[in-house]
Amino acid sequence: MTDTTTTDTTTTDTTTTDTTTLDRTTPNAATSLLPAYDEAQVRALDRAHVFHSWSAQALIDPMPIARAEGSRFWDYSGKGYLDFSSQLVNLNIGHQHPAIVAAIKEQAERLVTVAPGFANDARSEAARLVAEVAPEGLNKVFFTNGGAEANENAIRMARLHTGRSKVLAAYRSYHGATAGAIALTGDPRRWASEPALPGVVHYWGPYPYRSAFHAEDEAQECERALEHLRETIMVEGPHTIAAIVLETVVGTNGILVPPDGYLAGVRQICDEHGIVMIADEVMAGFARCGEWFAVDHWGVVPDLITFAKGVNSGYVPLGGVVISDAIAATFAERAYPGGLTYSGHPLACASAVASINVMREEKVVEHARALGEDVIGPGLRALAERHPSIGEVRGLGAFWAVELVRNRETREPLVPFNATGADAKPMAEFAAACKERGLWPFTHFNRTHVVPPCTTTDGEVREGLAILDEALEVADRHTA
Repeated sequence: MTDTTTTDTTTTDTTTTDTTTLDRTTPNAATSLLPAYDEAQVRALDRAHVFHSWSAQALIDPMPIARAEGSRFWDYSGKGYLDFSSQLVNLNIGHQHPAIVAAIKEQAERLVTVAPGFANDARSEAARLVAEVAPEGLNKVFFTNGGAEANENAIRMARLHTGRSKVLAAYRSYHGATAGAIALTGDPRRWASEPALPGVVHYWGPYPYRSAFHAEDEAQECERALEHLRETIMVEGPHTIAAIVLETVVGTNGILVPPDGYLAGVRQICDEHGIVMIADEVMAGFARCGEWFAVDHWGVVPDLITFAKGVNSGYVPLGGVVISDAIAATFAERAYPGGLTYSGHPLACASAVASINVMREEKVVEHARALGEDVIGPGLRALAERHPSIGEVRGLGAFWAVELVRNRETREPLVPFNATGADAKPMAEFAAACKERGLWPFTHFNRTHVVPPCTTTDGEVREGLAILDEALEVADRHTA
């Protein structure tokens, strides 16, 4: 370091100019700072040091992935898999889209990170684009690192906005694994975290195939589910309820598409009692249901929308809450008591900007809608005619479920609810048959979900359906 000091003889003040130059060299292009392990090394290091989610660590052996592109990925032996899981139903724009990769690289060269208290162009533009595709009247975006944090902040906003404490959430739901989000969750993943966040009350949402209300058709299911919700609110006290949170289309717990009129009915109930309506679109948003947001399918406008996954296909962790003008106004002169170090991270926001623009240019939303109407839906219904193990097919866009049963008449599930070990063997055999043939499925309980990237071609979907056709013969062996 060299200091250059100059003295003004008339004032005797001394000014110091720091001319330090950091000695940073760019790595040689031929030298990578990243590892280049073979499959055995990846496996060994994974087993030695990685602690995996939702797993008994000694009972798993994760498959190393070498590369991916579009709707496929490959292992180290060169075997390819058609990705009918979109990883965790987040890869809406497919693996390694060159425009998204380029945007991340470009942003890294401009500005890698900045604290959330500053403004930056990537974050500003990402927020503008998200608000632009959201329903009218939702114009502000609070960025998070993922869906669970988005739901945490949404219920915090609702409680502060209303001054109430209770939150209603459905039993067949998943809202994330952080403390508040897992309390909202209705499926068995919640159990290990109980007792959980106080003030969460669970209710039954519509599920015509396995109706909790003994409904005879979808219209009756809608009517009875809304009446159940009204009665739950009545006995809990509407003046105590801050929010109703629901997955617009239930994701992991069955891809349950709500009957027409249900979401509008929830909106009306919320309006009657001053309750905030929160639509969890972490899985259902950004083309997955053939719309920018799934609520658009029914023309319903919630007060808050939580998103993540599909906004940038998980290329960099990102989520957020889209906020109505009324709720945003609550915090105009009152500090919002929440924040995250990586809120609106430039790399994540740049990937979202690129992703939304690419979705528009390549008409990904329209393509996903057509996939559901013209290819996936008809294809799965044709499979149902051939396979007695298929109890029901349901979905829209690139978001479908096939419910597998032992008996169509009794609707007995192929495996019991929350089955493990030997009880889950039929589904494990079905999944193995898919993978053996080069298809990576998304299975949960007694269902296989057909959720390929929203950019998957018609031909690739038909290829996957043909593999499902063969694998379903395994499930058929367990039918009566």
